[in-house]
Amino acid sequence: MRILAISLGLVSTFVLSGCLENDGERALAGAAAGALIADATENNVVAGAAIGGAAGALCDDAGVCRNY
Repeated sequence: MRILAISLGLVSTFVLSGCLENDGERALAGAAAGALIADATENNVVAGAAIGGAAGALCDDAGVCRNY
């Protein structure tokens, strides 16, 4: 079950990443993915959501997910 949840979270993150246009949308998707992965790996869901949200919001500043 954990592998399925992690795989689903990763696939959905990559599929949705092309649709996200601003920092708020990327932060929301990152928070959801972080919470899902943290829950699947039996870690703190709130911390996972916070880390995922920060990563989503800052990924374009780091040059990882730029909108052209």
